[in-house]
Amino acid sequence: MAAADHLTVPRQHGLFLHHGIDLGDGSVAHYLEGREILRSPLNDFSRGLEICVVNHPQASSAGITLRRAMSRIGEQRYNLLFNNCEHFATWCKTGRHRSGQVEDWLHTGSLGALALGQLMPAALLTGLGLLLRKGLVDQGSRERARRGLEQLEQLRLRLLQKLETTLEQAEGWIRGGPENGAAERSNRHSRRLLQAGQTLADELAAVEEMEQRIAALLEGSPGKEDSEPG
Repeated sequence: MAAADHLTVPRQHGLFLHHGIDLGDGSVAHYLEGREILRSPLNDFSRGLEICVVNHPQASSAGITLRRAMSRIGEQRYNLLFNNCEHFATWCKTGRHRSGQVEDWLHTGSLGALALGQLMPAALLTGLGLLLRKGLVDQGSRERARRGLEQLEQLRLRLLQKLETTLEQAEGWIRGGPENGAAERSNRHSRRLLQAGQTLADELAAVEEMEQRIAALLEGSPGKEDSEPG
């Protein structure tokens, strides 16, 4: 292991991986589940389990990776689906805010070890996951899919509104910030707003992808009236 490495260690008996960035001094920057980005001793991060290094084909330099990691220490915007430890570590290494564990869920429809009740009711998310895995087998499942699609659309509109507001605020700070604010404080605030905007954009893209998959499921499955013999 070396400074700026993207590290992973098993959590919950191997059900998922916890991610962090090696800071090169025996400590790791990582998003403690549900809390904040911390700078922890390597032993606290590993909890005695085997640490692995994630290789990225197009990784940023060690200096850029470390600056990114340090710039977010203390952040408290954890979101299991859209701003988790893997999003953080991958962004530090590549500048891309991504999580393979979450993307696997989106593509398979399997909730796996992720408890996704933070954005929408857990029962709804579980139901949508089952629909994506098993398809629409009866009229009841079609109705559940339609209701889920309506709620996803409401969530998409809320996210879009939040994103537009956040980007407008960031633009204002980038153009000079408040008259009584120092330049450095203005830069820090604009960076935080842009990071928040990136997270919102990723949330929006994931919701839109799920909307498309549910809509395609509805379009590709015959209704009850079509499936009965005439």
